[in-house]
Amino acid sequence: MPPTGPDTAIPGRPAADLRPAGRDPSDRRNRGRGAAAQNRSALVAAAREVFADVGYDAPLSSVARRAGVGQGSLYRHFPDRVSLALAAFEENVSELEALADRPGTTVEDCLSLLAEQSIAAVAYIHLLSGRADDPRVAAVAQRVTAVLAATLPEAQQAGRLGRHLDASDLLMAVGMVSGLLTQVPAAGRRATAGRAWALLHRALVP
Repeated sequence: MPPTGPDTAIPGRPAADLRPAGRDPSDRRNRGRGAAAQNRSALVAAAREVFADVGYDAPLSSVARRAGVGQGSLYRHFPDRVSLALAAFEENVSELEALADRPGTTVEDCLSLLAEQSIAAVAYIHLLSGRADDPRVAAVAQRVTAVLAATLPEAQQAGRLGRHLDASDLLMAVGMVSGLLTQVPAAGRRATAGRAWALLHRALVP
């Protein structure tokens, strides 16, 4: 995430756009009581799309409509907004952990993926940084912090990032940029993220 050079908009190698493709509205049929697994899967996929389009505070009725199920089904699977958001963004956390497990992965690679995830859906980082008092969210934030903590020392030893930093500092920086992106239309988020990280660069390097 912190730029590695003056011409780097977003650090690390580019990551694929994580935003899921939209589904055909004509396929939004009620799957029935005997298909709870399909209903849950549809709700998770719809939540990823709606949170990406509208943000964390999107009406949950929009999620149910996009999934093609009733609101009663939504609340049977997900009793509150946090439980739905955590299910929707579990894929993001798993992808970050999988990246960190690959040999040669750097902290810049992990921050780059987090940057791409926040550009695609600012609600993801909004959840991690804005709901830290919820133990369910805190547990997920700890998983992200653990990835950064495991990959940070190599960058510090190589002189790419300052030794004054810890993983929580990096996660805070991600949250700061993501908070800014919530105020920016989707089309302008990438450019804004690049400018924000360029400003933060001096605080992150030795």
